Amino acid sequence: MSQFFQIHPVNPQTRLIKQAVDILNAGGVIAYPTDSAYALGCKIGEKTPSDRIKTIRKLDDKHNFTLVCRDLSELATYAKVDNQQYRMMRNHTPGAYTFILPATSEVPRRLLHPKRRQIGVRIPDNPIALALLEALGEPLMSVTLVLPGETEPMTDPYDIRATLEHQLDLVIDGGFCGLEPTTVIDLTQEVPAVLREGKGDPSPFLS
Repeated sequence: MSQFFQIHPVNPQTRLIKQAVDILNAGGVIAYPTDSAYALGCKIGEKTPSDRIKTIRKLDDKHNFTLVCRDLSELATYAKVDNQQYRMMRNHTPGAYTFILPATSEVPRRLLHPKRRQIGVRIPDNPIALALLEALGEPLMSVTLVLPGETEPMTDPYDIRATLEHQLDLVIDGGFCGLEPTTVIDLTQEVPAVLREGKGDPSPFLS
């Protein structure tokens, strides 16, 4: 049975953020709001919760997880990025973008496509997500909360709890946060490529 926290979308309660981080540190899986949709998240180094997320979403080993970071200071640990890429990301974060970058050896292999050492990285413009990441002190391994057979993410935390209360450890109600996915930018080549147009404005990355 999942816990259910109502956290203020602008001024997140420190006590509830700490309790959410305690759940993550204990190996929990949470549903939490971002700036584009609700997402599932767990700690990077934990195999069991990442397997639970794969089960909920019915994901195979070819699905790339995203590392959700508090700021760009965490970037170099998990992704290889040059000065030009760094400046580009700095100008568009926090925001509704996912950047695909070459992964470093710090990223567990189970989070990567078996044939491509790449990882998605994003910094959400959402006070609850940023407070969670700040208190956790490391990125969250994350995927959008889209159930198998559906095309759009879940948007109502009460529906999330009713549907997944036996599969999640915590549902955070942060209000409606939209259902448009992030814009995905591939930075693994010399020229940026827009892989998916979403909430983030793609025009700065279109050649």
